[in-house]
Amino acid sequence: MTKPLRLGIAGLGTVGIGVVKIIRRQAAMLEARTGRPIVITAVSARDASKDRGVPLSDYAWETDPVALAKRDDVDVLVELMGGHEGAAKDAVEAALTSGKDVVTANKALLAIHGQELAECAEANGRVIRFEAGVAGGIPVIKSLTEGLAGNEITRVMGVMNGTCNYILTQMEATGQGYNALFEECGRLGYLEADPNLDVGGIDAGHKLAILASIAFGTKPAFDDVQLEGIQRISLEDISAAADMGFRIKLLGVAQRTGRGLEQRMTPCLVPANSPLGQLEGGTNMVVIEGDAVEQIVLRGPGAGEGPTASAVLGDICDIARGFRLPTFGQPAEMLQDAPAAQAELPAPFYLRMALQDKPGALAKVTAVLGECGISIDRMRQYGHSETSAPVLFVTHKSSRASIDQALEELEKIDVVSVAPVALRIETV
Repeated sequence: MTKPLRLGIAGLGTVGIGVVKIIRRQAAMLEARTGRPIVITAVSARDASKDRGVPLSDYAWETDPVALAKRDDVDVLVELMGGHEGAAKDAVEAALTSGKDVVTANKALLAIHGQELAECAEANGRVIRFEAGVAGGIPVIKSLTEGLAGNEITRVMGVMNGTCNYILTQMEATGQGYNALFEECGRLGYLEADPNLDVGGIDAGHKLAILASIAFGTKPAFDDVQLEGIQRISLEDISAAADMGFRIKLLGVAQRTGRGLEQRMTPCLVPANSPLGQLEGGTNMVVIEGDAVEQIVLRGPGAGEGPTASAVLGDICDIARGFRLPTFGQPAEMLQDAPAAQAELPAPFYLRMALQDKPGALAKVTAVLGECGISIDRMRQYGHSETSAPVLFVTHKSSRASIDQALEELEKIDVVSVAPVALRIETV
């Protein structure tokens, strides 16, 4: 009889229980597809008495995930606890040094400690698989490391946080403001324990750092990701963008240029008729561009029990089949230090500001923009109050440095009554 692949699952939250359910429900199918049984031998979580809606009495229980990782009857540690320090990192390191492979959904761990963990895995002849760590059920890691291995990747971009996309699309659909929808996401359980991981772009930034590493053969560099959340986006921005043919997305973009590696996770305007512009609700989308394939679009659920557990099982099945690949698609020793781009490629920008209703106010603003080297493509002025008027500009391609200089100068002149907002317009 073929030797079974024995799993130790650390973390029995939503995703961990989802994995248990699939293995229990689809045992025969998994064996048929991999050529060997896949079994759970042990699990670990803080509370053994909690009712998790699925029988767990068949499995050995460890309160310490490091002890789970070292068990002789475990071949693969499935780490689903989360967090980039502490128990998760300790358990993964213990598994690798004990001769176990690792499957994880922990994007923070890989984004921050990916290089050292990849080196540890390869030194011990082990593999780390993490499809579930980026974009939930979308097989984007497999696409980059396998299906697109013959391409020189030129750009990776996408919407990688469903909570932010839900808020932004609901603002447009319902007319509710950011604060009301943030509270709704809290009630629906869409937010992380630390909500800033979602709305501040940190969660999505972890994912972008991982994709950039695979796409460009570089060491993961989360600290170099430019982060900006969606907290400043107003209903005025949403409606004005729509009026001009755009939608606002928290968009991750990674591309290597002559100026270095750009990695940014920021609110951007994208054409409303583009695949990214049409993305609704909590769905994720990743767009990959390569020299041979040109552009592919991957769309699907970015979170949730079923989609994320599905990705975990995909990795487990690859290990069961004997498929082994370096952590980030090539040996860790070959990954390069990628200097962060000191300046982004120029792009059009959306500028919103409120001007005092005074003669010459608009002329003062356009003079500042001109002095900063910014050329105006379009301008719109909407209904104004007795004292101020909202004004919107779409610029021709400008550098971010020029935009930042203009914002600084605009705040100094006496006719700008509300601090200006600037959003990059991304070509899709």
